[in-house]
Amino acid sequence: MTNKEKQKIETKERILDAANRTFKEKGFSGIGVDGLAKEAGVTSGAFYVHFKSKVEAFRASVSSGLKDFHEGINSFKKENGNKWWHEFSKFYMGEKRQCNLNESCGLQSFSSEVGRFDGDTKLLYEEELKKIINTASTDLLNEKDKEKVWANISMLVGGLTIARAVEDKDLADEISRAIENNLHDIKYKKSSSE
Repeated sequence: MTNKEKQKIETKERILDAANRTFKEKGFSGIGVDGLAKEAGVTSGAFYVHFKSKVEAFRASVSSGLKDFHEGINSFKKENGNKWWHEFSKFYMGEKRQCNLNESCGLQSFSSEVGRFDGDTKLLYEEELKKIINTASTDLLNEKDKEKVWANISMLVGGLTIARAVEDKDLADEISRAIENNLHDIKYKKSSSE
């Protein structure tokens, strides 16, 4: 790979990283192409070399944000075996709730935004969401528990959204505890690490 090719890849990654952070913090309408380019340290012309439009950059951010959530589930499953939901919920309702908005969960940050978008954006979101659910559902002891997987993900994302929206820290903590304590118990086949 030539230096020019490396530089092009690095520039696109910088733009995507800036778009991820900025769209999470300000939403789609909160920034334009010039602002995204400035956040990435590039010109607006350079932005258009890598993305045809702000919508295309947003779609790339949605995909990236949901892939991060997916990777998080994979990681927690590998590290914690069949007890991963408990550890994941503690992390999600703790650290992910309290981080800066620009570092927040893509699934939580982008879901309401995607709901206002066109079918192509919704289909991209749906495709990534199904991957998350499939990974969280791998090795279920009872396939009917897939509904519980959907419910747990929905409770986590909804609970995080509500906990982030309140000013009272004690109330946010109460919401977080309620989510952690009321996730569905899901049985998985024994993993080789247990």
